[in-house]
Amino acid sequence: MTFLLNLLFPPQCLTCNQPVTAHGTLCLDCWKSVRFITDPYCAACGHPFDYDQGKDALCGNCLRERPHYSRARSAFHYDEHSRALVTKLKYADQAHLSAVYGKWLANCGRELIEASDAIVPVPLHYWRFVGRRYNQSALLAYSLKTHCGLSVIPDALKRTRATQPQPGLTRRQRKANVKNAFAVGLRAAPLIKGKSILLIDDVMTTSATIDECSKTLLKAGAAGVNVLTLARKAG
Repeated sequence: MTFLLNLLFPPQCLTCNQPVTAHGTLCLDCWKSVRFITDPYCAACGHPFDYDQGKDALCGNCLRERPHYSRARSAFHYDEHSRALVTKLKYADQAHLSAVYGKWLANCGRELIEASDAIVPVPLHYWRFVGRRYNQSALLAYSLKTHCGLSVIPDALKRTRATQPQPGLTRRQRKANVKNAFAVGLRAAPLIKGKSILLIDDVMTTSATIDECSKTLLKAGAAGVNVLTLARKAG
């Protein structure tokens, strides 16, 4: 069956579309260029450090203002080499890629998964969901579920208003843009209360969105929130 599948649909690199030996893999050059995130990093937001700064060390941003979530981790850096991995899932209707990314999330988020009771994806606003036809964060959440067994609460969070796209906004503008933009659904509230939640998103930039989501979940009675994203931008 695998031979026939490869014959009909030859496997291609997830990034550059060059031929590879198996579906869902990267060619050697792209694998070398994608910067997967490993220790050392900030104990809170997961910002990578150039060198080990000791146990429970925090980055400058987290020292100035500790986020509402407990810990955040990401699989790889979001840059010119890895951008296609995210945009193909997010904008190019290649939802099947979430099956590959779920495994990467499971590998980089083992500690967070063990400390969590349920998975919640960052939501899209209704009209953006209609335009895109799917929520990439929900796809990642369900893919991760197959590797860890945690339940997914897909409608736990809702966007109460349409927000301006975050790219191009400053850190302060991003925080103002998403302030009070989320709410916990009435049906999901009992599932959230007293539970440790693993919040899933595709890309972490300034963490304004995931921090606002975390604050909303905590206000609804969640015992704690950890964050797992596919990628994160520097800074």
